[in-house]
Amino acid sequence: MNEVKDFLTKNDVQFFATQGLDGKPKVRPFQFMREEGGKYYFCTSNKKPVFEEIQKLPYVEICCASPDFEWLRLKGKVVFTGDLTLKQRILDASSLVQSIYKIPENPDFEVFYLDEAEGTIADFSGNPPKTFNL
Repeated sequence: MNEVKDFLTKNDVQFFATQGLDGKPKVRPFQFMREEGGKYYFCTSNKKPVFEEIQKLPYVEICCASPDFEWLRLKGKVVFTGDLTLKQRILDASSLVQSIYKIPENPDFEVFYLDEAEGTIADFSGNPPKTFNL
């Protein structure tokens, strides 16, 4: 599990894939916020189309790659949380998120984690991928 967290932290732009409400795939850059209690947390605004997509179709996949041509694929079911203490920890850790939402009570600020999460780290070495049930 620490290997997945380390990979997400070192490769800080991930690509977040959903199924759009039009039935077509949608991919956009995202950023991992934190791991806590074995859960991988991300955030977004409830004013963005991605919010509506993941409410209606909660299964997503995230991918990122290292400069050494290793990659991580992480998939799971989005679960939202309104935990204000957790939101504050995310704000404290990310100046970007702080600049957007300012306070944990911001009504646009949504935090979620991946439930039923599974991860795979692979590369072009020919070695088998490492898989993780998170």
